[in-house]
Amino acid sequence: MLGINHKTAPVSLREKVAFTPEHLDNALLQLSEQPFVLGSVILSTCNRTELYISTTNGNKIKQKLTEWLCHYHRLNLDELSYHIYCYENQEMVKHLVSVACGLDSLILGEPQILGQVKQAFSRALRCQTISSDLNYLFQRCFATAKKVRTETEIGSSAVSVAFAACMLARQIFESMSRLTVMLIGAGEMIELVARYLNNHQVKRIIIANRSIERAQQLAETIQAEAICLSELNKYLHEADIIFSSTASCLPILDKGVVAHSAKLRHYQPMLFIDIAVPRDIAADVATISGCYLYSIDDLRAIVEQNIAQRQIAAQQAQIIIRQEVNEFMSRLQAQGAADTICTYRQQAEFIRDDLVKKALKSLEHQGNVEQVIETLAYKLTNRLIHAPTKSLHKTAQTGEWQKLQFLRSCLGLDKN
Repeated sequence: MLGINHKTAPVSLREKVAFTPEHLDNALLQLSEQPFVLGSVILSTCNRTELYISTTNGNKIKQKLTEWLCHYHRLNLDELSYHIYCYENQEMVKHLVSVACGLDSLILGEPQILGQVKQAFSRALRCQTISSDLNYLFQRCFATAKKVRTETEIGSSAVSVAFAACMLARQIFESMSRLTVMLIGAGEMIELVARYLNNHQVKRIIIANRSIERAQQLAETIQAEAICLSELNKYLHEADIIFSSTASCLPILDKGVVAHSAKLRHYQPMLFIDIAVPRDIAADVATISGCYLYSIDDLRAIVEQNIAQRQIAAQQAQIIIRQEVNEFMSRLQAQGAADTICTYRQQAEFIRDDLVKKALKSLEHQGNVEQVIETLAYKLTNRLIHAPTKSLHKTAQTGEWQKLQFLRSCLGLDKN
């Protein structure tokens, strides 16, 4: 697994390596076409972009994946390499499960990430980029996440980035009951914000979205107004607080549009909370008088207040994760041993069947049973011990005495 997240990279870089929904299928297919990739899953959220792959060649894997990511997003290698982290084998399994359980999230224990991991897995299934070992890994991951949620308090009083955004708004405005709030977008994050605002009796909520039908569906559930995104400029000056979370590649609001709205409001305060990656609101909006802009990274202070109360539950979750990861790796290794044993047995049976077939033919022509049996036994012995004998010779010649002792043990030569 290779990726960047909110701990290692600022939002300005994370938005450059984010995979938008419309480009994700293409990215998965391109990644799976790499000669070192057997299976792949791409997890891309506002806080992280991570590439999960299975491979039989771990040589320079970090370099290869970094180069692919830079090539796909047209980034300079130096720009990205400092912020990258990479895990293999057991560490990769532990990281994925920790992510799915919300232990690596901006808000400790937030439940949204599990749904996002499941979506990433489903996307890879649909694109047929899942290998058998990745399929087994993600299924075990989901089961472990469910166990953690059930057996610990990590999900109690669940919070999310959306919750933290609303907390920020409440800290700045004493009362929400007199405010008009505009929500840009109608996805899961905005829906969470909308529900929270509705519970706190906001005076007026306007939902702006490209699809007016989707905006209307959400508006009906919370008694809000729905407008098309193209009408944004007409209503923007009426909003005291603006939450934005879309999948747009370009900013939805630039300085010119906001400056015009601020002037119409006579520069009364406007709070902009941008929880999108890539960002929906241009950074220079913050320079306009009366306008206050917060990005997803600015929510950290609020997030930190929630961490302390979840630390005990997180420690309990880590114990469960450690047990499940160890069990997963043991089963995976056992499966690898089983596959090897199966292949070895098939090889021996092929040799046996081939020589028996030849022996039966010899019996038909010669009739000398004793000679045919002796020839069969001689050839069978030579064929079966050929590969081990070759390995013993090579190991002895290179002076690898520990390996030689191991081979002796495997062949049962050290038994009394």
